[in-house]
Amino acid sequence: MAVVKHFEREVEKLVSRRKFCLIGSADGEGIPNIKAMLAPRKALGIKTYYFSTNTSSEHVRQYRENPKASVYFYKTFLSYKGVLLKGTMEVLVDKEVKEMLWENGDEKYYPGGVNDPDYCVLRFTAERGRFYHKMESQNFVVENDSTQLEGTAGATEQADA
Repeated sequence: MAVVKHFEREVEKLVSRRKFCLIGSADGEGIPNIKAMLAPRKALGIKTYYFSTNTSSEHVRQYRENPKASVYFYKTFLSYKGVLLKGTMEVLVDKEVKEMLWENGDEKYYPGGVNDPDYCVLRFTAERGRFYHKMESQNFVVENDSTQLEGTAGATEQADA
């Protein structure tokens, strides 16, 4: 399997150009639940992503019970490219974080403003992932906003997405 160069930049580019993504949670029986979401409002490298959502939603309840999560970003124009990130999802309700993500127009969905009890923030922290492009895929581990290809312990070359 070929090692893709500039892996992290490719993942960041893929994520930054998407308007939507898919998030995964597990229900009480451990069955995966996939939901389309607006793209994260904030990303810190390829490790941390912040989403705005409703506190009353089913996936928020599921993340509170089991924080294991996945996020999938993809594009299909000209050629298929996708990245699956696996990690944990935290439900945040503190005002400072909610204010960080608040945008004009959000009051349409949250009439109580940033203090609306049905407004919360999801923080996804990636631990590992899998990148697919040009009929090839590569597993990787995310450490401190950098990636390490799986099976290349001690290697300095990073994967390119």
